[in-house]
This record gives sequence, structure tokens and C-alpha cells, in this order.
Amino acid sequence: MSEHHFLSLLTGSFSTPSDDNPTVAMVEAAYRHHGINARYINCDVKKDNLADAIRGAKAMEWIGFNCSMPHKVAVIDHLDGLAESAAIIGAVNCVVIADGKLTGHNTDGQGFLTSLQSVTDPKDKRITLLGAGGAARAIAVELALAGATHIGIVNRDQSRGESLAKLISEKTKAKADFIPWTSGYRVPETTDVLVNATSIGLGDAEALPDIDTGSLRKGMIVADVIFNPPRTHLLRKAEEQGAVTLDGLGMLVNQGRVGIKLWTGKDVEASVMHATLATLFGVA
Repeated sequence: MSEHHFLSLLTGSFSTPSDDNPTVAMVEAAYRHHGINARYINCDVKKDNLADAIRGAKAMEWIGFNCSMPHKVAVIDHLDGLAESAAIIGAVNCVVIADGKLTGHNTDGQGFLTSLQSVTDPKDKRITLLGAGGAARAIAVELALAGATHIGIVNRDQSRGESLAKLISEKTKAKADFIPWTSGYRVPETTDVLVNATSIGLGDAEALPDIDTGSLRKGMIVADVIFNPPRTHLLRKAEEQGAVTLDGLGMLVNQGRVGIKLWTGKDVEASVMHATLATLFGVA
């Protein structure tokens, strides 16, 4: 006699607006592919309803959830503990619920790090980072914890750039400097990895960060956090100069993989998630 199991593990996302978040498509594809009896519910949770949503998730015995804008910092007040990188970053985008306790993680930087490790080990590398917002902060912390020696924070807003450089220098073994983002910024020749952690290029295949693309070179790794479209103008320019490129799909896929591992303990294949996103965004 066969056994039937009708209770799914519940995971999901709390954000607003949430209709343009493709995470549900790739995570559920992974669950189906691996035969994991779990669901991922994409929820539109307004700012004032976050506490109620978290109470509801606990009451329904969810095993975890993602948090996106505008909840990444506010969620911390509702948690019992933070993973090391999330504590340094000061923002959470993935929560694990186990034994009634909620632990906050930040998979933004971990997703990027895993993607980068497919082409190089950041240990002892010099990084140039465009931007100092939430994504940049998470990426800088993870690269520093992974052994990067120096991170140059290139940003227009001085206080935000200096604040991130100070955080890295004080909380990790890496050295970091703020670099004012002047027009036609030349990427230093000593750069091993250039990362665009701004939103420039999101939804616009022709938008380009204000840098001198002639300063990109062979042997440099150029990574972009933009996942739609994945083949950004920056990456096309980098390819012309002979640089190795990394698109934002890898970061998004690996964020999903890290989250699923934290929630279920299972390693899922990146390929099925990547194929789902590639189909969604019309790329091969």
C-alpha cells in the first residue's frame, strides 16, 4: 500500500511590490525537479503588515521566507538571531524558521560569491565595486570575508561610499577605500574583478555605467548584478576588450540555491533554475 503525503513544506517571499519578482518561478522549478514536496508563495506584504505576515508564517509552520524591499532592515527586529555576514551587512533577505526560532541570513552577497567562484577565487584579489547601496554592501562584505585583499568603493554619494569602506575596513580583514565616481571613471589597472552593483542597466539594454570602457582589459573579470536583461551593455563592452564576464542570472540562481539549502538542507541543481529564468527573460 503506497503512502501519500499531503502536507507541503512552505516557503515564500515578503515584499511590495512583488509582481515582478521571478524568484517563485525558479525556486518552484527546483522543487519540482528534485521532487521536494514544498511550495514557494510570493506574497505582497505592505510595510505595516510585516509583523503580522511573520506571525502568520510561524503559525502556519513555514520553514522560511525571503524578504525583499522594503523589509530587509525592518525584519531584523522580528528575528531571534543573525548569521555573521547578515549582522555585518545590517540587512536580511532570507529567514530560516526552525524550532520556533527565526534566524536572518543575507544571500545577496552569498549568491554573488558563489557565482564569482565559478570563474575565480576572490582570495587575495583586488576588487573595484561600482555602487554602495544594498547589493554593493552585501557583495563587499562577502568578498571581504572570502579573503579579498582590497575593495575600492566607487560611488557618487560620498557619505554612503565612505560608510561602506569604513564598515569593510573595521569589520573584516580586507582594506577598503572610497573613490569618488567622476565622469568617465577609469578602472584601475590593478583591478582583478570589477562589479557593477548599481541598478544601471535594469530593464535597459543600452544603459551603461559612466566609466571609461577602454580601461577594461583582458584578464579582468567584469561582473554585473543586473539580471534583466542578463547581457548588459557593460558586459558586451567588457567582452569586446577581452575580459571574462559574469551576468546577474548566476547571482540570482545562487541566491535561490543558498536559500533552499538553508531551508531544506538539500543541494539543488543550478541548471534547472537558470533555464527557467533564461526562458522568462528570452535568452538562450
